[in-house]
Amino acid sequence: MDSLYAVSPLDGRYAGRTAPLREYASEAALMRARVRVEVEYLVALADLDATPFEISSDDRDALRDLYEAFDEDAAAVVKALETEGYAGHPATNHDVKAVEYFVRHSLPDRLDDLSSWVHFALTSEDVNNLAHRLLVKPAVGEVLLPELAAVRDDLAGMAREYRDVPMLARTHGQPATPTTFGKEMAVYAARLGRVVGRIERAAGSLSGKLAGASGTYAAHVAAYPDVDWRAFSREFVTGLGLEHTALATQVNPCDDLAELFDALRGANNVLLDLDRDAWLYVSDRYLGQEATASETGSSTMPHKVNPIDFENSEGNLSKANSDLAFLGDYVTTSRLQRDLSDSTVKRNVGAALAYCLLGYAKARDGLGKVVPNEAVMREELEATPEIIGEAVQTILRREGHEDAYERVKDLTRGKRVTLDDFRDLFDDLDVDEDVREELRALTPAEYTGLADELVDELD
Repeated sequence: MDSLYAVSPLDGRYAGRTAPLREYASEAALMRARVRVEVEYLVALADLDATPFEISSDDRDALRDLYEAFDEDAAAVVKALETEGYAGHPATNHDVKAVEYFVRHSLPDRLDDLSSWVHFALTSEDVNNLAHRLLVKPAVGEVLLPELAAVRDDLAGMAREYRDVPMLARTHGQPATPTTFGKEMAVYAARLGRVVGRIERAAGSLSGKLAGASGTYAAHVAAYPDVDWRAFSREFVTGLGLEHTALATQVNPCDDLAELFDALRGANNVLLDLDRDAWLYVSDRYLGQEATASETGSSTMPHKVNPIDFENSEGNLSKANSDLAFLGDYVTTSRLQRDLSDSTVKRNVGAALAYCLLGYAKARDGLGKVVPNEAVMREELEATPEIIGEAVQTILRREGHEDAYERVKDLTRGKRVTLDDFRDLFDDLDVDEDVREELRALTPAEYTGLADELVDELD
């Protein structure tokens, strides 16, 4: 379909950016994951002593080829089975049942006698909860986390390069004790590193359920009461690379997904903070932007170079957080043992991840186009000498002046002062001459404490 006619910008305007998630977030990807669960479950049943069939190594390879070689044609068959019927099967109007019939229909002739064992004793949610996690885990691990790590590396690189570039800080929007641009970027890099670890732990703890229609293994036990179905389920789920949910209703409670969504929101909040600060730094001319000759900044003001990447990142991350918060709240609830409202909601997980991906990519684009304007930063520092007041009153406290804070406050608060005004104050102070010289040596650009050294706190 022409992307110009896509309903969602994820598959329209931003289709190129979100393409890496198609393998994990599309309907065809969900079909493939469901086929994988059905096939691997069939193979696992064959390994039980209680079941009356075996599957050879070659036949296992043939079965696994159903999902490993799952393509557009296979997806079309599954969709036809669901919506219009296929090969003698009427339309199921049930997406998991369509996958079951697809697997049955696709069995090699020599394995036709296994048809009745496909989806044996399972409920749809046994397949669905595992399939969703088999997609979410690599979507986060192989697409989102590398992009986040790249943003973190970009920030760390800027932190080291500009570690000693002094910059006026602002607390409450007002001039405050100077910092360095590199140290501020290091703060974001460190924060992002911590939340990336949290996401990794949450993604690594995704947990799957396989216990039947009410979570009791009732159908399994009815057929084979002597099989240790709890052990079977645990081994099967962990064999898929997931942790095992031992207690559930028909649905997996999804607390694990909620934890992951919240971890992603944590990362997004760090980048939202960065986007807004970067926007303000551009506005204050602390950051210069690379201009591309062919681009238009404004339809009416030719001079403009707008911070559109940071703005785009902010918008997409805000949308992602809204979706992630909704998903985290919704998927952890279900009426009694099961209601189906979560089924349609979970189809939007991929969209939330796509908005995350867009936000990360745009933040990187923005960082790649900005350079600190050191001259402007120094001019701002020189024009705001009152910021050394903190240092002055602290040194005077050290020297035993109980009214140090008040004297500096009287000189500076709400006033425009110069370094000469400070020097007049220093001349009137009852201090040793070496202390007076210490005070006279203070300048805004040099009053950055350990800011440059703090960059070394980055791993």
